[in-house]
Amino acid sequence: MPEGDTVFQTAARLHAALAGNILTESDFRVPRFATVDLTGETVEEVAARGKHILVRLPHHTFHSHLMMDGQWHVYERGTRWRKPGFQARAVLGTEHVQAVGFDLGIVEVLPREKESDAVGHLGPDLLGPDWDPVLAAVNLMRDPARPIGLALLDQRIMAGVGNVYRSELCFLRGVDPATPVREAGDPAGWAELAHRVLYANRNRTSRVTTGDARRGRGLWVYGRAGRPCLRCGRPIESGRLAGPSDPDRVVYRCPGCQLLR
Repeated sequence: MPEGDTVFQTAARLHAALAGNILTESDFRVPRFATVDLTGETVEEVAARGKHILVRLPHHTFHSHLMMDGQWHVYERGTRWRKPGFQARAVLGTEHVQAVGFDLGIVEVLPREKESDAVGHLGPDLLGPDWDPVLAAVNLMRDPARPIGLALLDQRIMAGVGNVYRSELCFLRGVDPATPVREAGDPAGWAELAHRVLYANRNRTSRVTTGDARRGRGLWVYGRAGRPCLRCGRPIESGRLAGPSDPDRVVYRCPGCQLLR
């Protein structure tokens, strides 16, 4: 699933292409919204909210979520799409461009005043103007027995961390992802680090958490199972981490640098 930085970049591209322009085309290829027509409305802005994308118009908000496989492409009018049309779930067009959302996990059009129905449950956005490290730290401590590796993925705590960053944050803090929140160290430190790392990567095409942008050296542990730790040399391990209401996803750790507390 895309991380907050990817969604931030996607929203920025859509904003640059659509904001301030009148829609001449709107095509929502899902049954519930197939008859909705937003042509004639002016796009005011496109914003990211955690992992959600909001296209704001005077009276409506078009809400989409990439989920696992979604992508937004921007094309000049008349340009051939790079993905097949049957994968398109939404098309927004202006006089000069088309923005096409492929394989989107969520497609919905809401009255502008109902936007909070879609994103009101989210915690402070790590890359948004509402970022609040104090609230994020308080949210983190609401379930102190929960493994930190699961809490970091909970968008209600702070919005934007995905599977890549949760593994990298745990490594940077020297904590095994299975460690309970109450044993994982200062919650304010987790919030500050998450913000710093995502903010540093908000405009990068390749994520870097190590400070080394060379190919294969940008990340400490994610995707490196069996390869030597860049710090201590021990093989990186991968495993599953899930809770009663949490998805079962692969998490990466260094057994030498990250201790279970």
